[in-house]
Amino acid sequence: MASAPAADPLASVDALVEGLASVGYIASRRIATALFMAVNLQKPILVEGSAGVGKTELALSTAALLGHPLIRMQCYEGLDESKALYEWKYGKQLLYTQILKDRMGESLADAPDMDAAMDRLHGMGDLFFSEPFLEPRPLMQALRQDAGSVLLIDEIDKSDEAFEAFLLEVLSAYQVSVPELGVIKAKTPPLVFLTSNNVRDLGDALKRRCLHLHIPLPEPALEERIVATRVPGIEARLTHDLVAFVQSLRTLDLRKAPSISETVDWARALILLHADSLEPALVKDTLNVILKFEQDINQVEPQIVELLSRR
Repeated sequence: MASAPAADPLASVDALVEGLASVGYIASRRIATALFMAVNLQKPILVEGSAGVGKTELALSTAALLGHPLIRMQCYEGLDESKALYEWKYGKQLLYTQILKDRMGESLADAPDMDAAMDRLHGMGDLFFSEPFLEPRPLMQALRQDAGSVLLIDEIDKSDEAFEAFLLEVLSAYQVSVPELGVIKAKTPPLVFLTSNNVRDLGDALKRRCLHLHIPLPEPALEERIVATRVPGIEARLTHDLVAFVQSLRTLDLRKAPSISETVDWARALILLHADSLEPALVKDTLNVILKFEQDINQVEPQIVELLSRR
């Protein structure tokens, strides 16, 4: 007997919530609604929030859910068109130039006049800026996926304003212009995620082209579900206690409050240490997993017993 076909994860917001859960991403309804609109409206989605709340993981999980290749472009200061869109294979061009040089005399020997010889040389020159010599980078790779892809432009706020302006054509028309080849347009527009940690303010032109999603730090119940999904086998009581402790840390004036990723890492560390409850000594020994600055650790250590009593 044939099995029933799998439900379409894009049929509704609820189906998308279930679909993301099936690949390990526990999404709030707000997240799923924004993603549902981005997919169906073919709009890029700008995902903002503090580091570690699951922005990048949302793109990875969506690619896994849809069965699309994930193409990731990590942004940084100084990122330019050649690293994001395409480069020419200079080594291959040099090799072919040497071959051409060796045979140039033969090729031009029967040219009837100088104009004919120059025409042949121009034709040879154009050859070096054609498809065989092109090295596609992430943006072009995403546009060339005929069946679609998920394009992750990670930490767009770390790039400069010039690169942000360069992206506008890709985000609005899903195409790029290459002087030597013309316009390259996607047959199937990629699903584009841009993530930002708010290092700098993004331009209005980029924001207008995107749907906006802010992922906040989760409420305790949602964070417990995330930990239970990411750390199979952890006991419910330990999950509740460690999430309550992390939530209490976020009420303090810390340089870097723990995010979801730190909570999950801490849960895995506690399982590794065979912990079944939170004891003050154990918490003190493992604070470095959830707090990333020594000044924060020094601030929290004297308060461990008090914070644990808030469970």
